[in-house]
Amino acid sequence: MTEHAQGAAGADDVDAVTRAVLTASRLLVAVSARSLAAVEDRVTLPQFRLLVVLSMEGSAKLVVLAERLGVNPSTAMRMMDRLIAAGLADRQINQDNRRETVLRLTPEGRRIVEDVTARRRREIAAIVERLAPEQRSAMVAALKAFTEAGGEPSAPDEAAGLHPLGWADAPLRHSP
Repeated sequence: MTEHAQGAAGADDVDAVTRAVLTASRLLVAVSARSLAAVEDRVTLPQFRLLVVLSMEGSAKLVVLAERLGVNPSTAMRMMDRLIAAGLADRQINQDNRRETVLRLTPEGRRIVEDVTARRRREIAAIVERLAPEQRSAMVAALKAFTEAGGEPSAPDEAAGLHPLGWADAPLRHSP
């Protein structure tokens, strides 16, 4: 095969993979939207993202939350105010530095994160169960390579007792 033909084949391959990933991402966005449907009267998607970050952080200062979400602190503060008013988060005095306030989930906020995550996990598991075992293995390898290429850390291992949210600890740029 000539160098030009290899380059064209590589471009076709990249295009085919890109189309496949975009199609899969539509499915995952739909699954995410359906998992949030039960709580959409209580929280918006950006507010849910903030709840997820809070669930990973435990207690956090506003500036840390804003950084994790990739938003301005004033935007994060408005979101927090709404979550606090809804009883899903609260403010506490930092016991290590009494001049600071930290933010955290309430039990109800934690329940929402856990319920939405469990719904998402069940729906994804039902889809994966329809794949043949060899397709599942190939998918694991391909998705690991894809997330590594994108710089996304691996999701924690639920069996190890870690929180199975699957959300990055890095800023959650424009992803649902």
